[in-house]
Amino acid sequence: MYKFDSRIRFSETDVEHYLTFESLIDYFQDCSTFQTQEGPATIEVTEKQGIAWVVASWQVEVKRLPKLGERIVTGTVPYELKGFFGHRNFFMDTESGERLAVANSVWMLMNMEKGCPARINDDMIATYPLDERLPMEYAARKIELPKDARVFEAASKKIGMHHLDSNMHVNNGQYIRIAFQAFENVAEKNGIDDLLQLVRSRENISIRVEYKQQAHLGDEVRPTVYVKEGIYTASINDIAGKPYAIVELKG
Repeated sequence: MYKFDSRIRFSETDVEHYLTFESLIDYFQDCSTFQTQEGPATIEVTEKQGIAWVVASWQVEVKRLPKLGERIVTGTVPYELKGFFGHRNFFMDTESGERLAVANSVWMLMNMEKGCPARINDDMIATYPLDERLPMEYAARKIELPKDARVFEAASKKIGMHHLDSNMHVNNGQYIRIAFQAFENVAEKNGIDDLLQLVRSRENISIRVEYKQQAHLGDEVRPTVYVKEGIYTASINDIAGKPYAIVELKG
């Protein structure tokens, strides 16, 4: 297990001073990065080797989002390294030990030059000591688009520099932000009150994300929203209709 202490900053919050969902993901990713930098398989080392970890999926269970100024503890638990896959949990707690959110994630080690998976090496194993996975209801990694759902097209968006990470790909948390904007857009235009209430909620929310391909600077993304039986799914598509990411939201 690896963890660090922090405090919710103004720049991480929404208009009502709650931590945003994309900032929650940023905390989790920063936590795994801090662990990485303890080495020996630091980012600098893996960059020279031409390899990098790429997230394949998220499952995030939010009990409540913290507010501005709350002191928090963010942690990560790598629990399986096999072949070219890494599995790790994350959590965010209050300083007093209240669990705010817990997550599961699946990562792939990629050869960035060849665009294919790379096998986990001994330095990786030394960097990420394994522990028992955290208790939560584990869902499947893959997200199926629901059949017989109501389907709505949301406003398109052009990828800008603010969406990108150091690999010049869209940051993982930004797909969630794009999906939430699409959910809100569709809910407001079509009077879907349950969805509007859920997307604006800060507690008891479940989010799953499956990443399909990378979006880059200048790409146009076209979200399609599926509504069925209290489960809301956004497929963040390219101009040909192929998804970059699929985001599922439910209460």
